[in-house]
Amino acid sequence: MNSTNDIKKKAWLFVLLLGFISLLADITYEGARSITGPYLGMLGATSAVIGFAAGFGEMVGYLVRLASGYWADKTRRYWLLTIVGYSMNLLAIPLLAFVGKWQWAVALLILERIGKGLRTPSRDVMLSQATKQTGRGIGFGFHEAMDQIGAVTGPIIVSIVLARQLGYREAFLVLGVPALLAITLVMVARFLYPKPQEFEPAYKGVQTSGYSQAFWIYLAAVALIGAGYVDYPLIGFHLSRTGSVSASVIALLYSLAMGVDALAALAFGAWFDRVGVSVVGVSALVSALFAPLVFLVTASYGPILGMVLWGIGMGAQESVMRAALAEMVSPQRRGTAYGFFNTVYGVSWFLGSFMMGVIYQFSIPAMVSVSVILETAAALLIFLNRSKLRGGAL
Repeated sequence: MNSTNDIKKKAWLFVLLLGFISLLADITYEGARSITGPYLGMLGATSAVIGFAAGFGEMVGYLVRLASGYWADKTRRYWLLTIVGYSMNLLAIPLLAFVGKWQWAVALLILERIGKGLRTPSRDVMLSQATKQTGRGIGFGFHEAMDQIGAVTGPIIVSIVLARQLGYREAFLVLGVPALLAITLVMVARFLYPKPQEFEPAYKGVQTSGYSQAFWIYLAAVALIGAGYVDYPLIGFHLSRTGSVSASVIALLYSLAMGVDALAALAFGAWFDRVGVSVVGVSALVSALFAPLVFLVTASYGPILGMVLWGIGMGAQESVMRAALAEMVSPQRRGTAYGFFNTVYGVSWFLGSFMMGVIYQFSIPAMVSVSVILETAAALLIFLNRSKLRGGAL
């Protein structure tokens, strides 16, 4: 076997290892997320406290990504940030079993989000380096698929624990098992692949003081996509309010969307490696179709088909959007770029979700129109600038 094939095989094994780490991590914190609301309530927290904890934790987590991405690029300590971040992110979950006051539980939940924010940019940089060998799209797509398998599995494990007449504390302790396995695999990955930057040849271009025009155009498109995406809590609220489907089906629709998400990540990832950044625009157009089906079609096939499209859009966003960014930014500045990218996407998603909720109260068709317009505008921005976006590395 020649050296090129050896490097590609090694890169694929690294991507596979990161995928399993994400799968175990998602089992841990997505499983916990399915019961943190009622657990905080059991500890005496009010609905206002629960809402604040969830929103504040997400906001802090995204702000941390800005700082951690910049620091990762400055120090090149990608593994250190990844190990510390995963440890904070995951060990906070089993520790929830030992708290007796909601204040401590809220602190741990915020710590969990900070940990995720700390490790995400560094992890994505190392993943981007390996996917230079495997193919950006398929590598990130595989990682997202593993991520979603964990997201589906975690709540199922928790439901089994609760169905056996055990409590929330026992469920958090059970989730400590995948947490410890994930942290162990991170250590193994650090030992086996101490220098993942070797997967990507040194960048030969000129380092400038700012990002390219392509980066800012792409970031604007990403912001529009995030703002136009209706979050699932509002979808579930609408379906429950209208009685389009039963309560049990509402939960199943989310599981359906997560399964579609995993498959779409792989399919769009492979497609991205063939045609490039235009795939992001296609995913935005697909996303533009889910809102009319979910919110305006009263027959049951509307929400079902709409959630399939919603899952396709999510899978594409979580895979090819990160892959495309790796093509636009040099390795030396990619941590900062990922931190900035994640923050803009997260803030846009939050503001868009809030805006959609407000508009929904006054006019559902108006809310649907805003969603369709934003997603379509993002697609047009990408299609009209695809030549710049293809050659936008700096």
